[in-house]
Amino acid sequence: MGTSYDTDIVAWAIDQAVLLRTGRVSELDLGNIAEELGDLARREQREFANNLESLLAFLLKWQLQPDQLGTGLRSAIKLQRFKLMDQLKEAPSLKHKLVDSDWLTRVWVLATVYAETETGLDTFPEACPWTMDQVLVDDFLPGA
Repeated sequence: MGTSYDTDIVAWAIDQAVLLRTGRVSELDLGNIAEELGDLARREQREFANNLESLLAFLLKWQLQPDQLGTGLRSAIKLQRFKLMDQLKEAPSLKHKLVDSDWLTRVWVLATVYAETETGLDTFPEACPWTMDQVLVDDFLPGA
């Protein structure tokens, strides 16, 4: 026990968990624990945003390049939806992001940048043309 946070974060985290489980609260590194918990929440939110960005970019690709549709793109859409729904199941508090217009605007902008690199196109709607309910439903495909 006693691994430094700055020396080996994995060993430190294991040590901190042991201290918590054994009730040795006075020995905990509370400052770094608080920092790591905040980082954990931010990482989860970033991952959720990245998965939604990818899904929106794939849906744009589906809508704007109908001549290039295939099972690969359909599978990518399905996988991103699964990841998003799994994240919402594990962290239901992320659901509030889906109604946060500022957050959704940032996600949409990044999704269009991603779609531009994927498609070579550069004209996209100013805002997401689909509701989040549509985006997350299993069988929704634009233009279908």
